Amino acid sequence: QNMSAHTASGVALSRSRMLWHSHVSRAFSKLAPLGAASSLAPLGTLQSCLPASPLFSRRRAGLDEVLFPRTGAYSALTGAPRSFASSSSSSSEEEESLERDVLPYDVLIVGAGPAGLAAAIRTKQIAKERDVELSVCVVEKGSEVGSHILSGNVLEPRALDELIPEWRDDASCPINQKVTKDRFVYLTSGTHWTFPLTPPQMRNHGNYVTSLSQVTRWLGEHAESLGVDVLPGFAASEVLYRRDGSVAGIATGDVGIAKDGTRKANFSRGVDVTARATLFAEGCRGSLSELVMEKFAMRGVAQAQTYALGFKEVWSVPKEKHNPGYCEHTVGYPLPSDVYGGSFLYHMGPTEGNDTLVALGFVVGLDYRDPNFNPYDAFQKWKMHPRFKSLLEDGTCLQYGARTLNEGGWQSLPEDLHFPGGAILGCSAGLLNVPKIKGTHTAMKSGMLAAEVAVSALFDAADGTAGTDEGPPANLSSYSKAVRNGWIGTELAAAANVRPAFGYLGFWGGLIHAVLDTYIIQPLNGGPSPFTIPHHTGKGGDRTSLKLAADAPTTTSTTTYDNVVSFDILTSLNRSGTNHEHNQPSHLKVNNMGAMEEVNYKLYNGPEGRYCPARVYEWVDGKLTINAQNCLHCKACAIKDVGSNIKWTTPEGGGGPSYTLM
Repeated sequence: QNMSAHTASGVALSRSRMLWHSHVSRAFSKLAPLGAASSLAPLGTLQSCLPASPLFSRRRAGLDEVLFPRTGAYSALTGAPRSFASSSSSSSEEEESLERDVLPYDVLIVGAGPAGLAAAIRTKQIAKERDVELSVCVVEKGSEVGSHILSGNVLEPRALDELIPEWRDDASCPINQKVTKDRFVYLTSGTHWTFPLTPPQMRNHGNYVTSLSQVTRWLGEHAESLGVDVLPGFAASEVLYRRDGSVAGIATGDVGIAKDGTRKANFSRGVDVTARATLFAEGCRGSLSELVMEKFAMRGVAQAQTYALGFKEVWSVPKEKHNPGYCEHTVGYPLPSDVYGGSFLYHMGPTEGNDTLVALGFVVGLDYRDPNFNPYDAFQKWKMHPRFKSLLEDGTCLQYGARTLNEGGWQSLPEDLHFPGGAILGCSAGLLNVPKIKGTHTAMKSGMLAAEVAVSALFDAADGTAGTDEGPPANLSSYSKAVRNGWIGTELAAAANVRPAFGYLGFWGGLIHAVLDTYIIQPLNGGPSPFTIPHHTGKGGDRTSLKLAADAPTTTSTTTYDNVVSFDILTSLNRSGTNHEHNQPSHLKVNNMGAMEEVNYKLYNGPEGRYCPARVYEWVDGKLTINAQNCLHCKACAIKDVGSNIKWTTPEGGGGPSYTLM
């Protein structure tokens, strides 16, 4: 299928890609005189430094006829026009500056995580197999690929083996430490005992201890080598729709807007990135993914998603205490028996010249009931347990971070994973296997399946638009079936009842049920359990689980940090590399501050001040202060807020954490 017009388009895009990199280099040279501060500048602000480029072409003919009209600064998300105050621009200058540039692609992927990059790589692989040209773009809100990626991480290589079979022969691949031993441990406040058997879901024979932030950087380089345009520092802030209601792409956020809404000297409009197939791979509770799922009623009869909050640190420990490939998971102390959660400890292989790194973390189900419970303090108490303190006390904490995890599994999987013009991938769809504590392999596989369906939709069209970016939206309806009927669906169905049982039965009851389900019920049934246990949180999700403060236990103990193994939250936050431009509108939108004060503070004792892992929310004399610049982008606030008053949106591109070892 050698289509000359499309081939020419591919050559032009390849040429534009080279121009893009040269423009970024020029932008950095412009910032160089700023000195050390320039290294902290979010890359999204580089938009304002970039000269005109073929990559940023003006609206192509006919685009306004298929997109909803955008008058001035029309917002495709809300349907309402934006307005920006500016004392320095004339009317004509203002209208010119409001015009947005357009980047047309065949396939657009939002998010450079495992799912998004796997989709990009597989799309290019199939195009090469078919001997056709396909333009593929990945936009990523982090300052670089991997900077917003945090995971345990013990990697199951099943999907990677399918995607890049030769990865073990690549010297640049950071996946090199096989798991050597598994242990499953129960903790009390002063001692521990090891379970005689490790649950089969948690056995890691054949898996690898690694850093997912480094793996995604490697995948990003692989994608670029295939011709994918990977654009970090570009935060997708809006969904673009065609007149027929289908998704047409995304718009990146404007940069250079001050807190008061006026334009700063570096003001620059975002760009519209359009495609016939748009794949959302934003990770857990992706902001645009949630909007698209709501608009197209994709959840259907699925139960509300339930979540957990995970903390992670990477330490360098003395060589004599390091055991490469050793993996340990614990349950019990310091969590109450009615709180689902546990910990992990993974001894990593050689990483960036350091041979003695360990990754450790603590996960807490966000369906906990006590409004006075503090997940961060529980994490710090866990590290002070004699079993872990002896490992860490002579070491150095290098990085800290936190993120939320989908725990709804099979019951919360959206009824439809596709929509007109695209699909939802990976953790945005909720594909984490909870008993395994793994979602990278399922995320990557979902990206590969979406790529295969998208390419078929684009090139097998019978309406004469095959292989062009001018045509109807891609129909990815077979993607939902491919996920459910393939090994992703098989895994999630087998694990369906483990997590919800803990919600009803508590720790010991849930553990006994998991044993019965794994060793008796499923073997007798010859597959997944014949019944499905619903999540106890119901339609309202985790935000409905909190008790009123008057009905909760009175908290009298406080956590003491020794600054050797345990640390206060701001000290930890400093290790995340988090940075946002301070003079920008807050990306954390509170719909009703009065309700926050009357309900959250007075009735629930201000729980957001405790569940946030970055001290974004602080109550002072009954008034809420929002430190948006601290945000780790975990989105726990959008999940746990009792009144559903907090809306998480994307800040300027490039803002947020800067993970390198996570």
